[in-house]
Amino acid sequence: MKKIIPVFLLFMFCFSLSGFAQKEGFIKRYINGIINDTSAVYKPQFLVYPTVAYAPETSWELGFSSLYVYYAKMDTANRLSEINGFTFFTLAGQYGLWFDHAIYSDKEEWFFLGKLRIQRFPMYYYGLGPDSPSDYQALVDSHQILLKERVLKKLRKDFYLGVELDYNQFGSVEFEPHHEGQVIDYPVGYEGSTNIGMGLGFVYDNRHNVLNVRDGLFSELAYIKYAPFWAGEYEFSTIISDSRIYRPVGKNNIIAGQLFGQFNTGNVPFNMMSALGGESLMRGYYMGRYRDKDYMATQVEMRFLPLPLGFSKRFGAAVFASAGTVFDDFSNLALNKVVYSGGAGLRFLLFPKKDIYTRVDAAFTREGHGFYIYIGEAF
Repeated sequence: MKKIIPVFLLFMFCFSLSGFAQKEGFIKRYINGIINDTSAVYKPQFLVYPTVAYAPETSWELGFSSLYVYYAKMDTANRLSEINGFTFFTLAGQYGLWFDHAIYSDKEEWFFLGKLRIQRFPMYYYGLGPDSPSDYQALVDSHQILLKERVLKKLRKDFYLGVELDYNQFGSVEFEPHHEGQVIDYPVGYEGSTNIGMGLGFVYDNRHNVLNVRDGLFSELAYIKYAPFWAGEYEFSTIISDSRIYRPVGKNNIIAGQLFGQFNTGNVPFNMMSALGGESLMRGYYMGRYRDKDYMATQVEMRFLPLPLGFSKRFGAAVFASAGTVFDDFSNLALNKVVYSGGAGLRFLLFPKKDIYTRVDAAFTREGHGFYIYIGEAF
């Protein structure tokens, strides 16, 4: 599992121990602006910092992460919009450029939710189905371009309807067997493919701060059709259902829950199948550890933001648990195929005036563990 170290945290630590930075030096002013959050609450904030990571399939990884948060027209009555960016390269020759965003226009008349991935990055292929072995079959190298965008118009307060576009290019694919002479059960789409999907999405969203929701509800139901007449190579359909609820418990604590489902029908290439794992849902499992046409998962998390430490109001914590499974048809959905994960994490209040935390999570499964550092909560 990849371990990511935000180097700006190291800068903070070194800054506190040494007099390297001059009194009015750029580094000191930059770090002081982060630690003390001196900007007005209505003003946009931008953070950029280098990262270092290591994973066996990539060797050392160097990159830069960025976060831009703002209120439309600097009006705090509007919801907080956020744009995340991440770019990296590795000593093994991989690279990537990522952008994620959740943007609200003035008075939330429009809602733009999406992500962009341009990368050459390996992934493990374990096979398909809930019984795939824990030892991966192949390391899959490829060039990937992924664009997923939702353009949603407000129908009435908190209700949105709009179009969803999904573009996925998966090319220059190479399957490298885990063991010499190993026979690989090649899936549909193993040679690479380009898939374009269009559909409709219906969203209910009353969250005010998507990076740290203290009380609210988000629910999305989307249907996307992938077809050759849109320049795609395979014909299939996807239904996505994603519901999240957040409720305060006392003054500073929040209990959050999520129920997620992704269901595919048709001739689905393996890279477009539902995949279990990742840094947000089913933490502790490698993204794609289990793959199949359909996927259901749920998670619950208790957040303590902040902890009642007395000496500081900037440290928090969380405990979480999740369960999920993949299957090829509802007739084959079995409770004994459900896998579980759980863990805990620490939080640091990065932008006090905007109530944004950095999370450090450790998650555990029956197959191992995962370690994650990100800005904003997992969901």
